[in-house]
Amino acid sequence: MDYFLEEGPKNPIKIQDNTFRDGHQSLLATRMSTEDMLPIAEKMDSVGFWAMEVWGGATFDTMHRFLGEDPFERVRTLKKYIKKTPLSMLLRGQNLVGYRNYADDVARLFVDKTCEAGVDIFRVFDALNDFRNLKTVVDRIKANGKHFQGTICYTLTERRMGGEVFNLEYYLSKAKELQDMGADTLCIKDMAGIMAPFDIAKLVTELKKVITIPLHLHTHYTSGMASMIYLEAIKMGVDIVDTCLAPFALRTSQPAVEPIVATLYGTVRDPGFDLNLLLDLGDYLETIAPKYRDYLSRHRMSVIDTSVLVHQVPGGMISNLVRQLKDAKALDRLPEVYDEVAITRKEFGTPPLVTPTSQIIGVQSVLNVLFGRYKIVTNEIKALAYGLYGKTPEPIDPEVQKKVLKGYKLGETPVTGRAADYLEPELEAARTKVGDLARDDYDLLICALYPTTGKQFLKWKYGLEERPPEVTPKTLEDVKKEDEAIAEAVKRLS
Repeated sequence: MDYFLEEGPKNPIKIQDNTFRDGHQSLLATRMSTEDMLPIAEKMDSVGFWAMEVWGGATFDTMHRFLGEDPFERVRTLKKYIKKTPLSMLLRGQNLVGYRNYADDVARLFVDKTCEAGVDIFRVFDALNDFRNLKTVVDRIKANGKHFQGTICYTLTERRMGGEVFNLEYYLSKAKELQDMGADTLCIKDMAGIMAPFDIAKLVTELKKVITIPLHLHTHYTSGMASMIYLEAIKMGVDIVDTCLAPFALRTSQPAVEPIVATLYGTVRDPGFDLNLLLDLGDYLETIAPKYRDYLSRHRMSVIDTSVLVHQVPGGMISNLVRQLKDAKALDRLPEVYDEVAITRKEFGTPPLVTPTSQIIGVQSVLNVLFGRYKIVTNEIKALAYGLYGKTPEPIDPEVQKKVLKGYKLGETPVTGRAADYLEPELEAARTKVGDLARDDYDLLICALYPTTGKQFLKWKYGLEERPPEVTPKTLEDVKKEDEAIAEAVKRLS
């Protein structure tokens, strides 16, 4: 089918909006408050989005830790305003919304309560593309009658799709595996923004030959190629794409929805959105954006990171590497770390660089550069070597594996089964530890996922301790006072 033509059967592209989750996570350290979402929630509901991603990823962590908000309450509240558009979340398989694999009892309760709170679509991925790590959560998603979006983490070892690992056959095989698991839709998730437009045109074309479920494409604007990727994919018949409203788009976020709507206007793939409504929504975001300006990266002129085309390190991982090196007063060694990431990643079976493997490989790479290779070994890298995160795309280097597992508390012989099969149930221990502080299963889950910060949050939530000022979101009045103080200081200096 030739989508260059403006005449033919109508096949409107479906669009998921990620403004309320990935947009501010990518650009503003996930700091957008629920309060700032509500004024446009009903208007967002009227646009006609296929879904709105509002939860998951880093939101759970950031909300209870830095915003003093109950994560589950955000879903319940948004559901009152967004009644027509399905609410979507990003779920890290057995990692849930944390940074390690949790026991099956925690995973089951988490999905059940999240469905109860109001999430309709679960985008489920595993950092190693080991789909055994999806089984428990998928069983509960299906049992609750919700939408399971099977997800493949897209990554490369070459400049283009190919090579020995992440080639066309790899992605087609993974896609068929997810469809066989009962996925309602398939998402190709490019967390680093390293897709090449013609590769994706080929991948979409070939996927359409082997799967029957709708195909959803997710990328980031990091490298500057994202809009070209979407246009090629749309021509080849992709069903759904992710975007954000312009103020929370581009940079390391998704492409902006407005240019896509304008580009497709009058074509067979026109989504039929009201462009003026989208502009109004963007105008609102501009009014509240100053509250979050301190989180926007301002260390470079370019709004894209062309170096990602070479080192392939996702934007969030880069910020973590920079922070670690700054703390060690060794920021000048960042190029060495980029080189080391490639080596360490290869030695540990070439995992996709996405949470939590991006953090695991990144931290170990920094330690290798600063102190010598594997002189200091993190617990997480040991767990990866032992098999507690699952099966890596390639075998782990046996010599490195032997070195990091020497004296490991769980043993020196790696396990090969489903990762969660080696975890003991956790809920009852969490219930005992938190005691009467948890008043329902939602509270219990907050503490089961984040034992220390979760317990602290519940003390704030129930007024047992006063919330510190740094956990109080900035207001526009605060911004106004800051600007006035700066203007006064400039005036005095002049």
